[in-house]
Amino acid sequence: MLHRTRLYADTSAEAERVLLAIYGRMPIWRKIELIEDANRTARHLAMVGLQSRHHGESVAKLRRRLLGLVLGEETARKIYGPLDHDQ
Repeated sequence: MLHRTRLYADTSAEAERVLLAIYGRMPIWRKIELIEDANRTARHLAMVGLQSRHHGESVAKLRRRLLGLVLGEETARKIYGPLDHDQ
């Protein structure tokens, strides 16, 4: 019998099996929608967190901070310039 590592530590093996079966039957377009929704939610939560830590900063500067988190600050700096110059 093949033993595989469970994906979700807080989920029973049976529930995980059912979930994976549902995902297996799901059309690819729906899987893409779920991923897009999760990414949109993650970006929104990150922006809310940035707004609470950097109260009063412009939306442009908050977006630049988000890009630093998403891309890594070194890559964001190469593409968008240093954070200090974004206003």
